[in-house]
Amino acid sequence: MRRQRCWAAGLLATLAVGPAAACAAEPEATTRTASDRRAAAPADRDAAQRAAAEAALAAYAGYLDASRAAGRHSDPRHPELARYVADPLLTKVRLALHRARENGAVGTGTLRSDPTVTTVDLEADPPTVEIQDCLDATGYRLVFTRNKRTVPGSDGSRHLATAVATRYPDGRWLISTGAAHQDQPC
Repeated sequence: MRRQRCWAAGLLATLAVGPAAACAAEPEATTRTASDRRAAAPADRDAAQRAAAEAALAAYAGYLDASRAAGRHSDPRHPELARYVADPLLTKVRLALHRARENGAVGTGTLRSDPTVTTVDLEADPPTVEIQDCLDATGYRLVFTRNKRTVPGSDGSRHLATAVATRYPDGRWLISTGAAHQDQPC
């Protein structure tokens, strides 16, 4: 029973310019004064941070959707997972799904999310965006496939969750780390 609660809690917890434009911009760049460039820099930085935040939130939403889809069949190889999630989180999610499958359980119900970006660090190597979320898993359960009974210890709660989105060299933002803080209600 204790083992079931442990893997059930673990699964719930793991649940995101072309060359032509550059050429066209060149003549304008040569006519800009130094003060124009300084004035534009904060606006450019803000725009880049907003774009990073939006891309990170999209990756986070994709991660949650892919995790739910994979959980419906306890499929650790669900193809959407790798589209939104990177290691080390990807390995943790796949391991939790594998354990659920071994124990004959699948996820069912709804999971509500209300994420916000807390930090954007485009100077980091690689660039990162930190996300904080109030996950509402009160309508989400793990159930045994053989009898549809709720897995002990899989009662959901409303709790804080955090994640980090990382921009990879190919330009994609993927969720690389995540944690459910079930001891911190929201």
